[in-house]
Amino acid sequence: MRKLVLFLHSSLDGFVEGPKGAMDIGFVSYDADLENEAKNILSTVDTVVWGHGTYEMMYSYWPTVPENPDASSYERNHAKWIEQVEKLVFSTTLDEVKWNNTRLVKENIVEEIQKLKSTSGGDLLILGSPRLAHFLMTHDLIDEYKITVSPVLVGGGLRLFEKGVHPTKLKLISQKTFDSGAMSLDYEVIR
Repeated sequence: MRKLVLFLHSSLDGFVEGPKGAMDIGFVSYDADLENEAKNILSTVDTVVWGHGTYEMMYSYWPTVPENPDASSYERNHAKWIEQVEKLVFSTTLDEVKWNNTRLVKENIVEEIQKLKSTSGGDLLILGSPRLAHFLMTHDLIDEYKITVSPVLVGGGLRLFEKGVHPTKLKLISQKTFDSGAMSLDYEVIR
């Protein structure tokens, strides 16, 4: 059985988006340590799960990276990986998705996730998409939380855990502290 894993960057005060929205994430201490952590997390994944907004943001950026002379080797490798991995977009408002290996799911989100989790394969990874994550939390579908916490207080924006989240017991699987002061926390849901 596959796991549905949430991977997000957060501020110490629990915000995953700043006051100006999704792109207001300059608070993330993204460096070689976090690149390596992301690479390790992605190594267990064969399907990325996104909501509408994150899909559009990712699609507007990652396909342009191979042609960007200023892109780092990490960015080029990630662009190659993300081009090939299966991508699922959950949206009731999009009419189509154009990215390679991408499928649009417009309805029955809970049933689709349950069906995917019951098949064999690598992990399903919610990569960003905090609003979709909130919805999936309310249906108790997330099996693991992989959160990197940056050493900064943002003071406003979108929180990772909003009202409506059910009380959930978690088991700490691993934790790492990086030179930047950022931390990586990995929690498994106990059912």
